Amino acid sequence: MTDRYPPIEPYEHGMLDVGHGNLVYWEACGNPAGKPALVVHGGPGSGCSAGWRQLFDPERYRVVLFDQRNCGRSTPHAADPETDLTHNTTWQLIADMEQLREHLDIERWLLHGGSWGSTLILAYAETHPERVSEIVIAGVTTTRRSETDWLYRGVGRFFPEAWDRFVAGVPEAMGSPLLERQLRARGSAGDVVGAYARRAADPDPVVRAKATADWCAWEDAVLSAEPHGSAHPYSDRPSAARTALVRICSHYFSNGAWLEEGALLRDAGRLKGIPGALFHGLLDMSSPLDTAWELARAWPDASLTVIEDAGHKGSASTRAQVVAVLDRFARV
Repeated sequence: MTDRYPPIEPYEHGMLDVGHGNLVYWEACGNPAGKPALVVHGGPGSGCSAGWRQLFDPERYRVVLFDQRNCGRSTPHAADPETDLTHNTTWQLIADMEQLREHLDIERWLLHGGSWGSTLILAYAETHPERVSEIVIAGVTTTRRSETDWLYRGVGRFFPEAWDRFVAGVPEAMGSPLLERQLRARGSAGDVVGAYARRAADPDPVVRAKATADWCAWEDAVLSAEPHGSAHPYSDRPSAARTALVRICSHYFSNGAWLEEGALLRDAGRLKGIPGALFHGLLDMSSPLDTAWELARAWPDASLTVIEDAGHKGSASTRAQVVAVLDRFARV
């Protein structure tokens, strides 16, 4: 069993005008007459990479990748402090996906992604279930406020030194030692994520740079116990990519991704009839397994496979399982 196909290049690409001055980069790879599939990247704000193309059989799939608003090759880029993120929300990304589907004259497509991409896939599919043939998710999230609170506060109990450094980067969010103790005890991240959002958009480049470095250091720490992948998956990214990631992540998470709390799990019944394959790493500290378990219980047409040697960064076992199910869906 292979965990990826050989590298391929796009046979077509373009910039889609989605309004308010935003151009979204997209590309298509594989077989132009093949089964349509859309890759939905994580972050939010990470952008797509060429490695995603290698999960799909290029003889059987017409694989579409796109960079969500203001990241990757889409413009304007969030690394530019002048870029306005007002028109970058979950619902506008869903509209972008629909516009791209119509632009490419695709009736229905398979959706694949993970992490934040999981949230966006679920939000799109629950809004447009008639446009989705299958869903494959590796790393399940629904971006509930409770999940965000876990990532930027709760998991700090396992990395107390790193969490102290993280919150020290935005002392205005804590207010006082007493408030900090209360926030720890009550299970709330306070305004830490919102404070980072404000600092990531600060006109002072020194403030922005420190906020970006502090955020990425915390994300790296949360994944530091995982056995696979880069030791510094966030901090090692190019400067512009890191800046955009932190701006967009903090923008989304400080606004609850513009989703009603728990709505994606509550409305999972809208996915009825859509085959789903969910994969989740047992060692994932940033997005614990319970969310994937809850989704699998709420969505009868989905199967959940727990990857015992993987965390949020995945593993060769994760990729092999994803490729196997994509190969199976290619025959449908």
